[in-house]
Amino acid sequence: MKNKKPNAELVWKQLDDQLAPQLRFSAIDRTVYAHLLRHSRLEGSLRHRFSILGMARSIRVSTGPAREAVRRLAAHGALRMVQRSKAGHVVEVRLPDEIRGIKMKPIERRPAVKEQRPCAPAPVNLEEADFLQTKPLRDSIHARERSQCFYCLRRTTPTVQCLDHVVPQARSGRNSYRNLVSSCMECNAQKGEKPADDFLRRLYRDRRPTAIELTARLRALDALASGKLRPALPKPCRTLKNLGPSGGRGFSPGVTRPGSKGFSP
Repeated sequence: MKNKKPNAELVWKQLDDQLAPQLRFSAIDRTVYAHLLRHSRLEGSLRHRFSILGMARSIRVSTGPAREAVRRLAAHGALRMVQRSKAGHVVEVRLPDEIRGIKMKPIERRPAVKEQRPCAPAPVNLEEADFLQTKPLRDSIHARERSQCFYCLRRTTPTVQCLDHVVPQARSGRNSYRNLVSSCMECNAQKGEKPADDFLRRLYRDRRPTAIELTARLRALDALASGKLRPALPKPCRTLKNLGPSGGRGFSPGVTRPGSKGFSP
């Protein structure tokens, strides 16, 4: 017997928030009810045929507790026993709002939370910014390399990527965007305090990058040192000082609007 499929999300919320607490379901009661509900109403069928042994094996409980749970569910009105035999049982599973004596309160929908992009105060001077100081600044270096190792050009994931100093800190290398690159952990460990160009040639001898890729990497080193590979900085967070009397739609008195004369970022 086919029946219209209910809203599974709503049914599960009613089960967790209202039905189980009101009927004081045990863990086995809830598991048995959820199993029978899953194989009947949520699949569009009003009735379901099952055996106690088969169901107990499926939900991994003993047959005795499973049989007692079926009896308790029937006594509470969550199930209606249609047929009982050695071959199996046939039951009608009732939805939470169909069970007598259960007071269903309307479930409030939580407003969707908009995912906010991480932001950090934009550094005043790009050349003086410490790109190891905050996570958004570190992420901007990884994004500049497009999640590739600067040296071997392999794709990297957050679990294996790290930042490497082109000029090692032991040789007074700074935490500037001109001296930091995204690399895999293997290249970071093998490079150590070697000069970056020597390490790239070593990788070439090991047949990692091709001759064309080696030339491109050496040019990228020059571009990095000259400040041509600038990362995209995260947008600054808005603070109360930037909010006008309209809650952020305007500017505070005395602040020149962008686009007008005299405005300086």
